[in-house]
Amino acid sequence: MELASRRLSLPAILGVATVFGIFSGLQAYNYVSLFTERQTPFHVLLALNLTYWYAWAALVPIILWLARRYRFGRHTWRRAAAIHGIGVFAVTAVHAMLTVTARVYIMKTLAGRDVSWWPAFYEVFFANFDWEMMTYWAVVGLSHAMDFHRESQERALTAAHLQTKLAEAQLQALQRQLHPHFLFNTLHTISALMHRDTNAADAMLARLSDLLRLTLDRVGVQQVRLKEELDFVEKYLEIERTRYGDRLQVHFSIEPDTLDAVVPNLLLQPLVENAVRHGIAPKLGGGRVEILASRSGDDLHLVVRDNGFGLPADGLRTLDRGVGLSNTRSRLEHLYGAKHRFEFQRPPGGGLAVTIVIPAAGERQSPKGSPMESVA
Repeated sequence: MELASRRLSLPAILGVATVFGIFSGLQAYNYVSLFTERQTPFHVLLALNLTYWYAWAALVPIILWLARRYRFGRHTWRRAAAIHGIGVFAVTAVHAMLTVTARVYIMKTLAGRDVSWWPAFYEVFFANFDWEMMTYWAVVGLSHAMDFHRESQERALTAAHLQTKLAEAQLQALQRQLHPHFLFNTLHTISALMHRDTNAADAMLARLSDLLRLTLDRVGVQQVRLKEELDFVEKYLEIERTRYGDRLQVHFSIEPDTLDAVVPNLLLQPLVENAVRHGIAPKLGGGRVEILASRSGDDLHLVVRDNGFGLPADGLRTLDRGVGLSNTRSRLEHLYGAKHRFEFQRPPGGGLAVTIVIPAAGERQSPKGSPMESVA
């Protein structure tokens, strides 16, 4: 993202001066034609007005330098007022001298009339001082407005960078939390299988290798396609099914037009892990974990639910207030702000359901069809 330049370019200044000069020339010609008996050719009036504004164009860089060097601030306004008070008189005097010099030459060359320099200078400097002063302060005000706008952009950009860094730090923290806990349990299961089922242990090692390869490939990646996130979750669940056997059933219900939606990396995995560890593992007969994805207008709806023991009402309120899964909640807030929902409910059949609603950004249109159903 590029910020607007803090300085006006010389072509831009000359362009504005040209527009003002042409406009003033037309106004002067209309006035002379309607209200005076002595007619002045349009080209003479145009030359006079163009040189008037070109004189200002030549002085604008000096005014801009003074405005940026002596800005009006809470603690600097007295000094700025004094400097600019002097600057108004000095710049106006120089502008009057440039304008009058050009006027004398133009009237002599184009109109064949002699103009006295001092009376013309007196008229421009003293009679028009209020207008000259307004022009000076208008340039100072424009300089301050540009600087305030630039600083506002810089603050917004800095805030956006900080939010991105925070979200990335939270993602890395989540990955560091996942690896030791998950690896410990998986290696413990492999160790136990080695003594009774070497083929199962070998298969579990292969699945663990695939999962770790995916994890390493996505280190530092903030967002992925939903299809990639589901692939990761499936590999994770394959390992968990090896540990829990028939006690763990998994059901996916994914609408095809959601697969290309962009979601935060490792969004679903901690929710699925939470369902397995706290919903299914404590249940003697095991249970079922469901992962659903659907579209509703411009929103993507993701649901992870289980039919485990669930939570009491006070525990559910604690999760909804943000204590549980705070890392996921914080990442969603930083990435989507008020454009997301992260809610916990108790399904009618028991257990826990986690619902996430985020903008369905980045999707590629897929043919409509019946949802993809699979049961494992």
